Amino acid sequence: MQPRFGTDGIRGVAGSELTPGMARVIGRAAARHLGGAGFIVGADTRISGPVLKGALAAGLAAEGETVTDLGVVPTPGLAWLAAERARPGAMVSASHNPFADNGIKLLSAEGTKLPDAVERAIELEIDELVGAGDSGVAAVPADPFVGEIVDGRDAVDDYVAHLAAAVTLPEHNHLRVVCDCAHGAASKVAPAVLYRLGVDAEIVGNAPDGVNINAGCGATKPDFVAREVVRRNADLGIALDGDADRMIAVDHLGGVVDGDALLALFAFDLHEKGELDNDAIVATVMSNLGLRRALAAAGIGLVETPVGDRFVADALVTHGLVLGGEQSGHIVFRREATTGDGILTGLKLIELVERLGRPLAELAGAAITRVPQELRNVAVDNPGRLGEARLVWQEVEAVERQLGESGRILLRSSGTESAVRVMVEADSREAVDAALARIVAVVERELGS
Repeated sequence: MQPRFGTDGIRGVAGSELTPGMARVIGRAAARHLGGAGFIVGADTRISGPVLKGALAAGLAAEGETVTDLGVVPTPGLAWLAAERARPGAMVSASHNPFADNGIKLLSAEGTKLPDAVERAIELEIDELVGAGDSGVAAVPADPFVGEIVDGRDAVDDYVAHLAAAVTLPEHNHLRVVCDCAHGAASKVAPAVLYRLGVDAEIVGNAPDGVNINAGCGATKPDFVAREVVRRNADLGIALDGDADRMIAVDHLGGVVDGDALLALFAFDLHEKGELDNDAIVATVMSNLGLRRALAAAGIGLVETPVGDRFVADALVTHGLVLGGEQSGHIVFRREATTGDGILTGLKLIELVERLGRPLAELAGAAITRVPQELRNVAVDNPGRLGEARLVWQEVEAVERQLGESGRILLRSSGTESAVRVMVEADSREAVDAALARIVAVVERELGS
């Protein structure tokens, strides 16, 4: 089976599902549909990154493209540089996944994720190239002209400067911050910008060895930075994921401040300053009911999208808004970025807490009252069958009738794993547990092994 785009690019187990040969084919297909002005490529710190990035770049160059190799770079850094240089980009990363996985994300020359129609066209091109080749690897064209691959690592300094210019901090900051880089793509960039701004920052998770990316740390494991914040008596912590496109914060007590709480904080602040265009923000269907209630009470509108920061970014443009994001910590500040940027979000949070002079725990607690919510990933053989699973949806309807307006159920197929994601929220923990148990049981029975 040939690779297909999910919610965040093409992913698979490096070396088996995503091979160097296939990376080269993907490069050739991408060049045929996006090329002409050159390409920018980068990777996170996975051990498979250099060989997959090299193969991808070779495929792009085989089609005549000049490829600028940024080396290790956060995904939002590559996206910003792509937009600045008006060149499409390709990022080799599997974001928050374990090191054994890897992926290829393709970005437009505007620094945005590709429309579905373009992704489908590239998939068809991949199929044709593989079909015409030998052992799944298409031959290089006979045309003697090929592009070149050039070292572009210095360009990452421009991204650091961009991040530093996006916030205003006093010369002498009062906050002590712990930054967890998840042993990933932010391991050099995040410390560089924090120190440039004079932040009293202690950096953890910044010793990548190719296999420790996201391992027990980062945005999906905020308990690690929470312990470090408490142990070091810091004011707050920021936890990035492997490619640094998301950020989860913790307060001085070690309490987790997720994307919903961050959205509320930033929305209220921009609203108060008169800088929240059209007095609305964008969030996904996964956002907690507490965020919806908090925004409504403040007179702030909400545009709801499917899960995925690509949908958030698209809605921001469509509706002329400047702030959007996901509970998982993908926050998009449209004035400064084209996609979720974990480092930028962390800097904006530091700026906000410093300016208001109040602890993050107090600010977050006042901004949003969360409704009990739980997300369960249910392993299944074929998550694509969810839409036609009649008995599953009958059970969902029955449980929703019982919850009424005090609760909500959301099911969706994962775009990156063989799983169905089940989310339940209600005004009581008991109602959440009971509803979740019923839905998970029917999903496992109807779609499991």
